Order: sequence, then C-alpha cells, then structure tokens
Amino acid sequence: MSHSSTAFSSPAQAESVQPFQLSAPQAEIDDLKARLAATRWPDEMPGAGADYGAALSFVRDTAEYWRTTYNWRVQEARINSFPQHTTTIDGQRIHFFHVRSPEADALPIILTHGWPSSSVEFLDLVGPLTDPQRHGGSAADAFDLVIPSVPGYTLSGPTGEPGWNSERIARAWDTLMQRLGYGRYGAHGGDLGALISNELAILQPRGLVGIHVLELYTFPSGDPKELEGLSDIDKQGLEMVKQFQSRGAGYQTIQKTRPQTLGYGLTDSPAGQLAWSSELFTGFGGAFGDPNTENRDQFLTHVTLYWLTRTAASSSRIYYEDAKTGTGYRQITTPTPTGVAVFPGNFRTLRPLAEKTHNIVHWSQFDRGGHFAAIDAPDLLVQDLRTFFRRFR
Repeated sequence: MSHSSTAFSSPAQAESVQPFQLSAPQAEIDDLKARLAATRWPDEMPGAGADYGAALSFVRDTAEYWRTTYNWRVQEARINSFPQHTTTIDGQRIHFFHVRSPEADALPIILTHGWPSSSVEFLDLVGPLTDPQRHGGSAADAFDLVIPSVPGYTLSGPTGEPGWNSERIARAWDTLMQRLGYGRYGAHGGDLGALISNELAILQPRGLVGIHVLELYTFPSGDPKELEGLSDIDKQGLEMVKQFQSRGAGYQTIQKTRPQTLGYGLTDSPAGQLAWSSELFTGFGGAFGDPNTENRDQFLTHVTLYWLTRTAASSSRIYYEDAKTGTGYRQITTPTPTGVAVFPGNFRTLRPLAEKTHNIVHWSQFDRGGHFAAIDAPDLLVQDLRTFFRRFR
C-alpha cells in the first residue's frame, strides 16, 4: 500500500482507509522561517508580564528559537514512526494514528485531544498503553489505540461545511471505530476531547463501554444549596474557574463568536499563531509553563502543525458550532460508566454537580499535573486509564 507524500493530499475515498505519511514541503518550512524573521512586533506595557496577554519576551524568544534552532524534520520523523491513516466520514477527511497492541485481548480505546493541542499529544502514551509489559505493567491492561485529529484541526484539515460540533464529531468517532472493526471500545479525552467524549456518553452507541475524562464541565446553576458542603478542593477549584473566566478565557469568547476574523492574522503570521497557542498551553493548567530549551520543541510541534495545515480558523470554528447548538457543554443524564481524573492544575469537576447527570464509577485526584495531563503527567494518566478500564475487560 502506498503512502500519501504530503500533509495536503486530497481526502481518501468514502469508507476507505488509506495509509498516511507526513511530509511538509520544504518551501513551506522556508516560508515559515522567512515570516518569523520579518515579524513586526507590538509594543508592550513596561513590567506587564502576562497580565495583558502573551508576554513579548516569551513570544519573541520562542519565535527566534523556532526560526533558528527548532528542527521540524526531526519531529516529522517521530510522528511518522507511528502508523497513520486517513479516511472520510460524513464528507470530512479524518486523520488518525492507529496502533495495535501485541496482546490479542487488548481493549480498543479512542483518545481525543483538545485545543490548541493535537493528536501528537498522546504519542508518549502509546508504548505504555499498547505494550504494558514492556513498561512496568500487566499484559491484561493492554489497549489498541485510535488517536484521531479532530475535524478542522491540523492533519484532518479544515472542515468544509457548517455543523461540525462536538456531537457530530462523537458520531464520527463511533463510525471510525466501527470502520476499524471494533464492536466494543472505550473513550478518553481532555479539554475539547472531554466534550466529545461526553457527547459519546450521551449518544450511548452500542459499542461504547465507558468514558474517561479529565473534566466534566458541570457548572453551578446559581442555587446556593448546590454549593453547600463542598470540599475544600472543590471550593478551590471553583475559585480557579472564576479567575480563569474573568481573566484568561478571552480566546474562548473570540473563537465562539468571530473565528473567521481571527483566522486571517493567525494564518498569515506564525508569531501570531505562536502567541495564540500559548494562551492555554502556558496559561491556565498549562502543560509547558514558560517553555524553555527542554520542552519547547514539543510545544512548537503543535504550533507548527497548525501553521503548516493552515487550520487556525477551522480549529476555532468548533467553539462557534458548539455555542450555536448548545452541544459539548450540555449536561444530559446518561447511564454510560464514567471515570474522572482530577489534576490540580486543571479545571476541577465538581463531583456533586457531575453526579446529577453522569454515572461516575471512578474518581481519582492527583497531586501534580494540569490541563494537558498526557504531556505533563503521562505516568499518572496511564495508570488511571489502566485502572478505570479494567472493569470492562
């Protein structure tokens, strides 16, 4: 079977699954570096730090590293070391990693990333999850992994029509698992991936055994009685969310109202894309803190994928689609078994509220890790996934 030679190839034929290899044209890499060198930088309030948004010193230093030191071809080769495919579902191209376990009884699981991350977020988990015996675990905990790129994001390319909200993506994920021959599977996600996994739980497709998420976005209704008896960690988490909504959630408001307007600047300026991606990666529950030479290659790989695939606008559109239809954040009673992993640097699900609509059968709280646990606490996440899904084997 032949491999596609570029990230910009045409969609696979309907219902077929095509092997895929990523190969960005060198002209695109050269253009990226030239644009970085010609960046027009804004001024900054003296001593502002990150109070007004992404700090000039951080963006400028990281952009210079991106231009002069970061090696895309090394990261591209790593991505291509994992088996990738594309297919078309509901008229939309879907890119995904598909890694089968050497264990015959492995449980299939679909892992869904969020914004401004990408499916590459989960690559460090592939070995421990598919081949646990080689990573300090038991063969009984093995998974087959399906790791798609969300429609509109990076290697799945832009969405071509309105309506690609979290519910529609959940339906596409069920179709994908069926297409791959999996009649029984689990789901995991954080950020947007948690919204899509929640929609899968609501959908209750026949093959879904349960979902494991980093957060359930359940919010107080305004009734003071709901907050009576909250634990200290819940009260602390509620305060974190309030602070985030008042100071750090500006990107949400723009993406759910004016995603197209935003797309012009981000698609034309790599420094703009870098700064915008840093809003969540280095802000609330950020996986990278203030990226330095030890981890900024990983950070920049996500940014580069958005840049090369020109998906800044299309990746923002799901915020608009969910806001318009009410999907994603909606809380509808579902019997689907649900596990929640609570990391201290992340949005903290309020269990008393979540239990009103979700069948929570597993709850873990950790002392480290944030919004992107697959990046900053992969060992804890791997163990929690193993623990939760044992009940379905």
